[in-house]
Amino acid sequence: MKTNTLTISYPDDLLLSLKETRKEFEQHARLLLAVKLYEMGKISTGMAARLAGMGRVAFMLELGRFGLSPISTTPEELVEDVTNA
Repeated sequence: MKTNTLTISYPDDLLLSLKETRKEFEQHARLLLAVKLYEMGKISTGMAARLAGMGRVAFMLELGRFGLSPISTTPEELVEDVTNA
């Protein structure tokens, strides 16, 4: 499967402000992007998990931290989730 890369510039000061390493910040940013796209109904939990770089179950558990539920899906989305799992 072909993958693409997104590059976002950010200052070192941001890492200092957040008290995160580069790796921690970039993983957090990937998770936030995946959560937001899922929340907007643009992607399934399976695709969001892949974008976030984690397993589907782990991503679904993370949704609770953001006040979101993985259960509000249509039957078509469930089929897509199973396909992407």
